[in-house]
Amino acid sequence: MTGREPGRLAEPLAKVLGARTAGSLEKLGLVTTGDLLRHYPRRYGAPGELTPLAELSVGEHVTVMAQVRTATVRQMRSRGGAMLEAIVTDGRDSLQLTFFAKRAGVLRMHEDKLRAGRRGLFTGTVGDYRGRRQLTHPDYVLVGIDAADEDAALAEASRPIPIYPAVASVPTWRIGRAVRAVLDPLTEADVPDPLPVELRERRGLPTLLEALRLVHVPDTEADFQRGRERLRFEEALVLQTALARRRADHESLSATPRPARDGGLVAALDARLPYALTAGQVAVGQAVASDLARDTPMLRLLQGDVGAGKTVVALRAMLQVVEAGGQAALLAPTEVLAAQHARSLRALMGPLADGGMLTAADDATRVVLLTGSQGSKERRAALAEAASGAAGIVVGTHALLSETVQFADLGLVVVDEQHRFGVEQRDALRSRGERVPHTLVMTATPIPRTVAMTVFGDLETSVLSDRPAGRHETVTHLVPAGNAAWIDRVWARVREEVDRGGRAYIVCPRIDGDSEEEVDDVPLDALEADVAGEGPGAERPPLAAVMEVAEQLRATGALAGVGVSVMHGRLSSEEKDAAMARFASGEAPVLVATTVIEVGVDVPEATAMVILDAQHFGISQLHQLRGRVGRGDKASICLLVSHSEQGTLAHERLSALAATTDGFELAEKDLELRREGDVLGAAQSGGRNSLRLLRVVRDAKVIEDAREEATALVEADPALSGHPELAVAIADLLDPEREDFLTRS
Repeated sequence: MTGREPGRLAEPLAKVLGARTAGSLEKLGLVTTGDLLRHYPRRYGAPGELTPLAELSVGEHVTVMAQVRTATVRQMRSRGGAMLEAIVTDGRDSLQLTFFAKRAGVLRMHEDKLRAGRRGLFTGTVGDYRGRRQLTHPDYVLVGIDAADEDAALAEASRPIPIYPAVASVPTWRIGRAVRAVLDPLTEADVPDPLPVELRERRGLPTLLEALRLVHVPDTEADFQRGRERLRFEEALVLQTALARRRADHESLSATPRPARDGGLVAALDARLPYALTAGQVAVGQAVASDLARDTPMLRLLQGDVGAGKTVVALRAMLQVVEAGGQAALLAPTEVLAAQHARSLRALMGPLADGGMLTAADDATRVVLLTGSQGSKERRAALAEAASGAAGIVVGTHALLSETVQFADLGLVVVDEQHRFGVEQRDALRSRGERVPHTLVMTATPIPRTVAMTVFGDLETSVLSDRPAGRHETVTHLVPAGNAAWIDRVWARVREEVDRGGRAYIVCPRIDGDSEEEVDDVPLDALEADVAGEGPGAERPPLAAVMEVAEQLRATGALAGVGVSVMHGRLSSEEKDAAMARFASGEAPVLVATTVIEVGVDVPEATAMVILDAQHFGISQLHQLRGRVGRGDKASICLLVSHSEQGTLAHERLSALAATTDGFELAEKDLELRREGDVLGAAQSGGRNSLRLLRVVRDAKVIEDAREEATALVEADPALSGHPELAVAIADLLDPEREDFLTRS
């Protein structure tokens, strides 16, 4: 919250609840009354329903509903002082509660309250003492006992019990009491409603104050469900209205039209291609060409599985811009991929890329590469060609974002594998010209943020769903790392592929064994993955390391005598190029690597991918890694070697990957497992979430309905002058930084 919510909702909690209570709530990021009232219950305990105690894990911070079985105070002779030991139960399993004090009298109050048969909420961190699970000095509240009077106690005992997101020092019932202290005195006049009255009444939704009371103090399950439904729709409408305003603003921006022309570079490229374009490539190409011909900047997402032909679609778009007098920039996440793109584009274009040379075609342009590791002479030459316009296509990494890089007339920005870039980085390139360049974003696996924005409808989306002729689908298997026979079979299978003339990638999460912290190039979603997904309390062996695995494979086993090369982030560009050359030629048909080979590396002979400690990586990255094989005309295999056990999130994630190669399906599964992250900010997965109740996959229909309402509102009143409460809600949810992200993402 930014504190812009009007009236009573903007009041500091210190003023309403006192400094001490407000200070504890600040640990949860709650500063104003609005913050507190928007801190919704995570779940609700049913009246009289006990928590299954068998599901508790040691080390977990929990809040459980349980019934007191016994409570006894006794003196401790060995340590001195006194101890209260209480046993609570769910009717089947039990949990020990332990309190210590210097004098037994201090504990008598607890003993008196914790009478057999009473039920309560108990919170603390689960420990283990002599094989028994326990909570030491737990905080607790007894249902129906701690209320001020008998009527209140009866009412409290019959209601659903809100369970709030909490921390050890601020248990859920303290949050609940603070909520009631803030909520009870409020009137409708104190709580301006972002939903227009006509819309709210037409949809049968309660007012904001009614909804807050329904979720925080429900009498029945139907109450909190109704309150959540209204608040969920409000979130969707606020977001959709912000996006609708941004779409309207985007439509008002000017771009230089880059219309296609007959018989130009695009036609010459098509004539050179050794294959016919797929129906999907033709359809998407027509949509992109139409966008480029408009004077409004294109903002389009191109999704296609690995090997579906996105690069050719992008190249045709870039050449359309070049032949219309502009330049195109292709932004890649790694130097390996940037160099690969530059080589691939030149190979596809042939004489069309020889601008200024005797062998050049009439309309030829130049493709230049710009990376951070280039020598000064090579870099100066590339910068000069970009600035003069001699280079129609400039390929690079983040080095393209440097202020020293100038373009003569940047007309199109193509961003490959967009999840590897922050929104700010992409925007730095888009904002270069006097006019906004057209933007084409490509991805083989939409990560949660992209899927979220696609569902919200902020991007025009094209999908390449058909596979090029002759391509085989890669078969994926999950291999238990603890089974020696299975592991022996993995290496035997790799040897079979090598003996047939194939190549094999072996991917490890670390470079060497010196330090567990030295994980190479691990992306955001992998760091958020439940790395210790092997099961509660399991000891995870050290992660596989490139240098160690390569040495082992060279020395013994099925691959003894086979050429093994390595690739990782500490190698220089020359060393990486040499390793790839040995791999591609077959001199070293086994490449042990970190995730630097995740995107863009194209070796058609590669038919085997082994990913060690696969539980360490997220779905998006695993799918990208798998895409390095199956790029030729031979059947390919991907083996996910994992310590994960059935029932863990890691195992579920890997099983999902083995079950499908569909990128959008995998991204939706990723959303279900990890949520969509902050869809409005720089974070692209996990972390702080702008969405409190709305979920992108589950609530797609709510989002669709809100989009229709928001579009109509903005068309009728672009400034929202007739809906000031909605405008304030947008300003409050989307602080200036987040609101600006909507323009850029």
